[in-house]
Amino acid sequence: MTDGRVRVGPAAAAPPCRICGSMQVAARHTALEMMNGTREAHAYAQCAACGCLQIERIPDDLSRHYAGGYYSYTAPQRPANPLRRWAAHARHRWALHGRDPLGWLMYRRAAAPAMRALRPLRLRPGSRVLDVGCGAGLLIFELAELGARAVLGIDPYIEADRAYDNGARVLKRDLDAAPGRWDVVMFHHAFEHVPDPVATLRRTHALLDAGGHCLLRVPTVSSWAWRHYGVDWVQLDAPRHLYLFARESITHLAAATGFELVDVRDDSDAFQFWGSEQYRRGIPLRDARSHAVNPAGGLFSRRELADWSRRADELNRQGQGDQAAFLLRRRP
Repeated sequence: MTDGRVRVGPAAAAPPCRICGSMQVAARHTALEMMNGTREAHAYAQCAACGCLQIERIPDDLSRHYAGGYYSYTAPQRPANPLRRWAAHARHRWALHGRDPLGWLMYRRAAAPAMRALRPLRLRPGSRVLDVGCGAGLLIFELAELGARAVLGIDPYIEADRAYDNGARVLKRDLDAAPGRWDVVMFHHAFEHVPDPVATLRRTHALLDAGGHCLLRVPTVSSWAWRHYGVDWVQLDAPRHLYLFARESITHLAAATGFELVDVRDDSDAFQFWGSEQYRRGIPLRDARSHAVNPAGGLFSRRELADWSRRADELNRQGQGDQAAFLLRRRP
C-alpha cells in the first residue's frame, strides 16, 4: 500500500542493510528535503532486523547539501559581557562535572546536552579528545575554555583549518587522515552523516588507546517522535542524515567493530515537536515563518513550547527521546 510518502512491505527490492546485512525491509519511505525547503525527494528503507532507517541511495555530491551557511559552521565566540561569560562557564562546568551549584541554575535556564553527555567520561585537563564532524569546533572551543589542553576537531566540509586563541584547533580532513592517538573520539550529531558507519567505527577503534571511549550522539528512530511524525520528523533531515539509528542497530555496530555499549542517555528537547509540527505544515526550517528563524513570530505559543519541553523531559526519562548519547568502550 502507498500514500506517496510511505511504501510498506516487500513490494520492491531494496539494497541490503549497510549496518547488519539483512535483506528484510520493514518499511520504505519517501522523505523530502525540508531544512532549506528544496523538497527534493529521497528514498529511505527501514531494516526489519536491526531497525536502522537508511537512505537507499547516498547522493553523489553530499557537500552541496551543507552549503549556504550550514548551522554548525558558525565560528564560536565568547560572550562580550563578562557576566554572561561567567554564566556560560558555570553552566558547562556543571554539565561536565556536576560540581557547580550555580552552574546547575544556569543549566536549567539553557541546557548544554553535548557537554552533559561527556560527564560519564570524567575528563581531565590532559584527556586527549577528538571531535569528528565538529563543524567550526564549538564544543572543543568550550572544552578549551574550561582548561582542556589536548582537544582537536576535524571536519571535511569546513572551508579551511582553524586555530583559536585558547588552543583549540579544527582541521579540514576526514577521519582516515586524523592524527595521533586518543582517549575519546566523539561524534556529536555527525555519525548519522557518514556514508560508512562500520568502517568509521573500525577506524575509530584504531585511533583509541586500550580502554578508550567513543561517544555517539545521534537521532534515533527508537523514539516517540519517529513513530508519531514519520517522514515529517524534523530529525530525519533528508538527505544529510544518511542513517537514523535504532538502539538495536547501535548495539550491533558496537559488537561488530570491537566495542561494547556501556551507557545510553536520552537528551532530546522540544525541537522534536516544534520542528516536526512545522514540517507537517509545509514550513521549512530556514523559512522566514520558522520558529528557528523568527521565534517571536507567534507560530507557537509560549504554553505550547513549555509543554513540549516538559514532554521532552518525560520522553527522555522513558527512553523514548528522539536523540540519545551512546557511550562505547574499546575492547582490546
